[in-house]
Amino acid sequence: MGRPMRNLLGILKDKVSLIKATLLLSKKSTSFNVAVLRATTHFPADPPPETTLDDVLALGHHHRPAASAVVDFLLRRLRRTQNAYVALKCLLTLHHILARGSPVLKDQISSAIGPHNNLLSLSNFRDESDPDTWELSAWVRWYAAVLEQGLFLGHLSPLTGQNREALGQRISTTSLLNEMGLLVGTVEQICESPESLHCQRINLVYEIMKLVGEDYRMTMREILVRIAELGKRIDDLSDEELNDFWVGLKKLQECKEKVVLMFLNKKMNDGGWDLIAQMRKDVEGVKRRRESLRLPVDDNGPETGFDFGSSVLVLGLGFVGR
Repeated sequence: MGRPMRNLLGILKDKVSLIKATLLLSKKSTSFNVAVLRATTHFPADPPPETTLDDVLALGHHHRPAASAVVDFLLRRLRRTQNAYVALKCLLTLHHILARGSPVLKDQISSAIGPHNNLLSLSNFRDESDPDTWELSAWVRWYAAVLEQGLFLGHLSPLTGQNREALGQRISTTSLLNEMGLLVGTVEQICESPESLHCQRINLVYEIMKLVGEDYRMTMREILVRIAELGKRIDDLSDEELNDFWVGLKKLQECKEKVVLMFLNKKMNDGGWDLIAQMRKDVEGVKRRRESLRLPVDDNGPETGFDFGSSVLVLGLGFVGR
């Protein structure tokens, strides 16, 4: 089937869905479903208009049953569709709810999805209509995974406000490291974007990347605050904590090249990347000092080298004999 015919078929499907929602449902349900359907059409391949998204957000702004109905219909449409454009628009609408929806709407998303892996059930999504939709299917899977990762960040301690220094001092080292791990995981997931960056020429994908870019910058701000706070505690970290810190810093550095390419943010906090690089050096310096204190001393004075035949370096634990 050619592209024009598929577009026409998509338009007809959208019209039929709107007619069914109008004729077969109660007046209240109709308003919920129609708002979601208008935001997640098969055609055109553009992001939904801002006014259409605002209609969805407004319906579930305060009233919990209304919010539940909106989220339920949106997730059902997302999970049932086999069309890449509809799936991307559903995810984009979900992203807007998470970014600027009311607390009532956000709570309904958490309740509807639950604490499970593959929360949005899209890891196997495939639209085999043509090569373009096949390529876009990878973007659907990636975008869903990014949003799933973001759902785990809802309960992090807010450290980027005016009182972030005081807040940071009250949070335990274990909590800081756990939160840093979740945040770094988000950056890693963002870096898993499809290699077909040329798809950003599609308006819908371009809009998605704008939103993900905003999330990325916010995530990096949260990470840098935690790195700075952990840096103040570096000498008091246990070997295991020090190693966890080092692993997180290493993962971030491995993401740098990809995120700079994705978001063209060569300035992105050059200072932020400098902090990450310097902190990794500081952590490695502390590890070396601790390891040197564990070296055996013979009659001729301290050891001057390592016997790799009899010892193995275990990160965070120093040298242990074989």
